[in-house]
Amino acid sequence: MKRIAAALLLFCFLLNVPAFLADDGMWTFDNLPLKQWKERYGFEPSQAWIDKVRLASPKVNNASAGFVSPNGLIATNHHVASGYIERLSSKERDLLKTGFYAKTRAEELKIPDASASVLFSYDNVTDRVLNAAKSGANDAEMAAKRSTEIAAIEKDCPAGLRCEVISFYSGGEYWLYRFKRYTDIRLVMAPEEQAAFFGGDYDNFTFPRHDLDFTFLRAYENDEPAETPNYFKWSETGAAEGEFIVVSGYPGSTARLLTVAQLAYQRDIGNPLQEKVWTTRRKALENYAKLGAEQQRQANPGMRSFANSLKRLAGQQEGLLNPRNFAKKEAEEKDLRSKLAQKPELDRQYAPAWENIASAYKQMPPMANRLAFSNIGASRLAIIAQQIVTYHVETAKPNDKRYPEFRDTRLEAFKSSLLSPAPIYTEMEEAALTDWLTEGRKVLGPSDPFIKAAIGDAEPTEVVRRAFRETKLTDPAARKALIDGPASAVASSTDPMITLARRVEPIIRELREWNEKTILNVEAANGTKIAQARFAVYGKTMPPDANSQLRIEYGIVKGYDEDTTLVPYKTTFFGLYDRAFSFGEKDPFHLPQSIKDARTRVDLSTPLNFVYTADTIGGNSGSPVINRNGEIVGLNFDSNLQKLSNRYWYIEEEEGSRAVGVHTAGILEALRKIYNAEGLAKELTGK
Repeated sequence: MKRIAAALLLFCFLLNVPAFLADDGMWTFDNLPLKQWKERYGFEPSQAWIDKVRLASPKVNNASAGFVSPNGLIATNHHVASGYIERLSSKERDLLKTGFYAKTRAEELKIPDASASVLFSYDNVTDRVLNAAKSGANDAEMAAKRSTEIAAIEKDCPAGLRCEVISFYSGGEYWLYRFKRYTDIRLVMAPEEQAAFFGGDYDNFTFPRHDLDFTFLRAYENDEPAETPNYFKWSETGAAEGEFIVVSGYPGSTARLLTVAQLAYQRDIGNPLQEKVWTTRRKALENYAKLGAEQQRQANPGMRSFANSLKRLAGQQEGLLNPRNFAKKEAEEKDLRSKLAQKPELDRQYAPAWENIASAYKQMPPMANRLAFSNIGASRLAIIAQQIVTYHVETAKPNDKRYPEFRDTRLEAFKSSLLSPAPIYTEMEEAALTDWLTEGRKVLGPSDPFIKAAIGDAEPTEVVRRAFRETKLTDPAARKALIDGPASAVASSTDPMITLARRVEPIIRELREWNEKTILNVEAANGTKIAQARFAVYGKTMPPDANSQLRIEYGIVKGYDEDTTLVPYKTTFFGLYDRAFSFGEKDPFHLPQSIKDARTRVDLSTPLNFVYTADTIGGNSGSPVINRNGEIVGLNFDSNLQKLSNRYWYIEEEEGSRAVGVHTAGILEALRKIYNAEGLAKELTGK
């Protein structure tokens, strides 16, 4: 069956006809695959259904979530909210370890610097942006004029909304997105991290899985639960085998429309360098975690995040190194260019774009290490210092000449983040930044401009220790004074963290400008041409690459073949207890006491996790999985190993590619039988 499906897909590809076996694509709400839904699944949603899904799908902590009651209740993954939970924790009260449940609204915990945003409305502004850019004489001028026009569009924003112009199809389209933001987010319920991440890194990106990876938050307005009439009703029975489902969320990043030259750079240089960066960062946290239990608690979220990223990156790189997969990308590019060549007028206009990008990327290898290691991002406190310095440089400019993140429309969110009272673990950050600069000196050399600016002839330990021991920036009031005060106060500050940021800021700015001029501006100008060429040849028949904006994916709930065995579509609580006891409850397969105590109460046959064919990727964590009726039947939280290289292409369902979700029936069972959260269960079910 696998060979037949693969042969049919290859046949369809060679003939340039749609391959109707696939449930691929991360679709924007202006271009949903309605024809495919109708033809394959007999599903014809109304515009009201579509609008409700959009308005019920908030973005939380740069990932996905869903409103699940009319009173601002939000469901997402535990690992999405873990940073929030950590902010509310302390050495004395570790909510990641113990879990949390607010039995009353008064007990719900306000999370520092937390927000949720909903895509309220959108408009196509492509013509306006591209027409403005046309008058530029070169890539740099085009980029400047494009930026000026985007700033003007964003400035004209209705009160109460945040506006942002989003690029799609590598600059082929531009859309104005208007967001409603909720800035008062509170923690309602979270299981123990061990329940949410049972099996640890061993089970990550695998299936069968047995994780209670869910958390509930609540959005507030004016100190009252927000009114959210657009929400997903909770399905008590959850996802069923063979059922058609839709996933709404914010997939982070794909690279399916990149040129072969761009993909070759990722394969040969970009991904190996990214692995080195993340490995360096993770190792520093691991060393710090060995110092004691409290250090372990502080470092654990970061270690887990880097481990997850590295495992995903390894799968992506394995896909790029597969000659068959890469040959497919080369064939796709060849097909587009050969069809373009049949239209001489269009060919003259668009064909040079591929070579222009390839020429730009030839300049990347000598700069790659500098771009990767010339930063102080290993420390949140150091980033705060850098942001304060850059803020005064940028806000002295006209709005349309600033870095996008410092434009007027984004300053409120920027200041909220900068002044967050969230805890900063200075000893951990000191260790992390010291290791980072030590590794940076090895990679870049002691004479590198960034290294000379950051530490000079001193040892990283000496410079970093002084910066952390003497800085006042741990106090949000000190940050506020520097932001609200004159630029001269920052320029004359003797705070060692600010002086560090001042020394490296010109180097970081220079590298950013090089990257914009040499790579990003070339990509934008020529990516636009390639997108227009693709539209001219194929029409708008494919979705744009993921870019952390709201999308819809779809598929069916379905198990799969793996080698010589079958993998079921679901797991149950039977499997959770069996896996724990089979390993003798050795870490990371031990059960929290709450789950062990509930063994005789839980209906062990209740579905816990399940798999489906929707085309998801990182950022879709927390995405509501919904049925035809718009009911939530699960929460997306992972994928299996077979799916990891889908950053670069869609992995067919017949190859065993699956997304993994937490089943709504399993969540209800846990709330009622394990966590005694009957009040929350009643709110979810409307009972």
